[in-house]
Amino acid sequence: QVQLVESGGGLVQAGGSLRLSCAASGRSFSGYTIGWFRQAPGKEREFVAGIAWSGGSTYFADSVKGRFTISRDNAENTLYLQMNSLRPEDTAVYYCVAGRQPGSRVRYDYRYWGQGTQVTVSS
Repeated sequence: QVQLVESGGGLVQAGGSLRLSCAASGRSFSGYTIGWFRQAPGKEREFVAGIAWSGGSTYFADSVKGRFTISRDNAENTLYLQMNSLRPEDTAVYYCVAGRQPGSRVRYDYRYWGQGTQVTVSS
């Protein structure tokens, strides 16, 4: 059974930083794209960042480019999202995802989803 378990969310002031983690288990993710989506109250779920599990290609939503970085530790089967210079508009539930479509920013291309972790940025 595939599991993606997020952690690291919380409350932070604007300008601060948080690091999200996602522990992946249940299958090999070789060949998969893994990443993060988020959903703010009353808004659509949106792509944040993605990375190829086997290689180093990364890609980001324009809204977070230059502030967020994504990385993975293959040995630990863990995905990370380092979020710097946080803004109130980054407030959302953040979801860890995995799918087979390289470079996709479309939620329906991601088969596996975590339960989400709340990030709240106060102004």
